[in-house]
Amino acid sequence: MNAFISLVLNWLKPLDNAPVEIRRAKQLIAAIDAGGTPLDSARISRIAEDLGLEVSKKARMEDTIDRIRMALKRY
Repeated sequence: MNAFISLVLNWLKPLDNAPVEIRRAKQLIAAIDAGGTPLDSARISRIAEDLGLEVSKKARMEDTIDRIRMALKRY
């Protein structure tokens, strides 16, 4: 019976059908909001570029993160 309940509960969970780029960006923002500090600026830039944002090599990481936040609001 527990297996059946477990199956039903898993079936009722909302699916995250978002593209991989969106999921990675959401994970990044969630980690930052939870108090994490991003250390790899190249990774941040890669996530932004995967979202279709143009990122300058001179751009501050904080500005890039803000742009990622704004891009996620569109999705």
